[in-house]
Amino acid sequence: MNKVTMLLSTLLLTGSIASAKTLVTVNGQAITQADVNMELMRATQGRANQIPPARLAMFKKQILQQLIGKDIIFDNAKKSGILNSPEYKTEYKKLLSRMKKELAIQVWQKKLLSSIKISNQELKDYYNKNQAEFKEPELVHARHILVKTKVKAEKIISELKGLSGQKLKEKFIELAKKDSTGPSGAKGGDLGYFAKGQMVPAFSSKVFSMKKGTITLTPVKTQFGYHVIYLEDKKPAMTRTFNQVKTFIEERLKMEKFKKVFKQKMDKLEKNAVIVNN
Repeated sequence: MNKVTMLLSTLLLTGSIASAKTLVTVNGQAITQADVNMELMRATQGRANQIPPARLAMFKKQILQQLIGKDIIFDNAKKSGILNSPEYKTEYKKLLSRMKKELAIQVWQKKLLSSIKISNQELKDYYNKNQAEFKEPELVHARHILVKTKVKAEKIISELKGLSGQKLKEKFIELAKKDSTGPSGAKGGDLGYFAKGQMVPAFSSKVFSMKKGTITLTPVKTQFGYHVIYLEDKKPAMTRTFNQVKTFIEERLKMEKFKKVFKQKMDKLEKNAVIVNN
């Protein structure tokens, strides 16, 4: 894993991408949360709110990677004298001419967007009418040990019987690292949190019927082999509260209203514009 990838992973794991003002500094040049947000809005055409959380986090990581790459290249370009070359100066003048119009349009749109207000009642109305959108399913956090034979699975279960609490968990992790043939074995069999239907039927049916802190006392057979399962945690189904999703709703409604206001504004401007077909 290279330094940039390690840095990005650390930022994501610590939540820095969601909260820090300056995310990284590349050769003295700061890349901020605002920089990432701006690129995200451009890339998604203002629809970042509609992207699932896991995919959005990956998208932010990719954008930050791109911004880091650009700063690295720009720093090298400056050092190699590119900014003083005739070709650069000629293209720079052309770009300034184009960007003058583009920047004016962006500022105009930003001003129009900032003028749009969403009332608290509109927010509550949307929440009340679309509560299904904010429901989260029951989740479980499980570990498993996958082996090829039923006899092997039963042997593992016999080693775990009689243990409970932290001792059971620690022993399960130890055996998973030693005996599991599944890709999660190196992580102590950790499968993370998942909802019903995300695992094969036999596995899913069993794990959702278990109690937190227990193991399966008989092997669970699937097309992959025989599983010994440990249920680490369980989260009941829930509906996120209004306060939890208020900002999300506001951004969505504001963008929807912006599209309507923008169209009305453009229709009026086009009507008054002098457009001549040649």
